[in-house]
Amino acid sequence: MTRIIQGVFGFQKKVFAEKEELFQKLGKGQSPLALFITCSDSRINPNLLTQTEPGELFILRNAGNLVPPHNQYSGAEEATVEYAIKHLGIRDIILCGHSKCGAMNGLIQSVMGLSNDNIMPAVSKWLNYATPIADDIRSKLNELSGDKLLNFTIEKNVLQQVEHLKTFPCVRDALEKNQLRVHSWVYQLETGEVLGFDPESKSFVSLDKVKRQKLADLNRASAQPLHGTDISI
Repeated sequence: MTRIIQGVFGFQKKVFAEKEELFQKLGKGQSPLALFITCSDSRINPNLLTQTEPGELFILRNAGNLVPPHNQYSGAEEATVEYAIKHLGIRDIILCGHSKCGAMNGLIQSVMGLSNDNIMPAVSKWLNYATPIADDIRSKLNELSGDKLLNFTIEKNVLQQVEHLKTFPCVRDALEKNQLRVHSWVYQLETGEVLGFDPESKSFVSLDKVKRQKLADLNRASAQPLHGTDISI
């Protein structure tokens, strides 16, 4: 705790002092650029990763960056998404998984019958929202292992959670009205690389390899009415 408290003092003396005007403005309200859904893992810092300032990201975090489908669980996830879309007017949602994800490793262990649900029953129950990809994992057990199997699971989970996200009435309505884009990302914490799902190749590709035209399309879309319901990158 000493380290954390010292950090608070350092923030107040240095960071807040240098950006007091920004914090005074934020005290009057917020207008974030996007909703960023990611894992609770301590190794991920969404603002650091995206180089954004306070007030620019509306952040939702939980173990495994899971999104329970509509009508299966009434909790913070759907409430946060609904608030972001209906109250804050957010037009971009980024669902970001990450390498070395402990939750996804736990899912793999469960699929392989190696986990003990009695040790962490709440975690085991929570991971049920990722079990739709269990068959995908089983299909790769003879082909992949170690980090390759884990990375496959992480990517599949991101795409599955995006599908869950689309079951929310507020998300479905915004997509149908071309008022929202959903982006599927995976952050490689060892290298700093970020992969985005490319619908054309149906694979995750490095963001720095995205065609210039796609970037131009995103820039135009951010300044004009949206022309696509799901631009993943």
